[in-house]
Amino acid sequence: MAKVVGVGGVFFKSADPAGLGAWYQKWLGIPVESWGGVGFQPGAMPPGGATVWSPFPADTKYFGDGAQTFMINLIVDDLDGALAQVKEGGATVAGAPESMEYGRFGWFVDPDGNRVELWQPAEAPGA
Repeated sequence: MAKVVGVGGVFFKSADPAGLGAWYQKWLGIPVESWGGVGFQPGAMPPGGATVWSPFPADTKYFGDGAQTFMINLIVDDLDGALAQVKEGGATVAGAPESMEYGRFGWFVDPDGNRVELWQPAEAPGA
């Protein structure tokens, strides 16, 4: 049987794709390429990082209070620094960061109104 072996991309609509890409490039350092996106290579993943696929219940509040049906989780190397940068860039930081055994998490709402999760992975054991 054929099976899924990873997430190949995150694709979503924006009223201003170039402007939103430029915002993410300026405030989170995403190296947006001329075609409008970026390919993150597996070798760039920090120790303890992973790509997660997880359906949530339809009534979850984890994605915020709106009708948002998805949430992007971006891995960062400095959660506090990243949250400060997006706030400086006009994003709304949503709540206080939380720590769990697998890292620290924080959230913000981007210029398009998308709630985004930032994750700074905990250092992998032995890394």
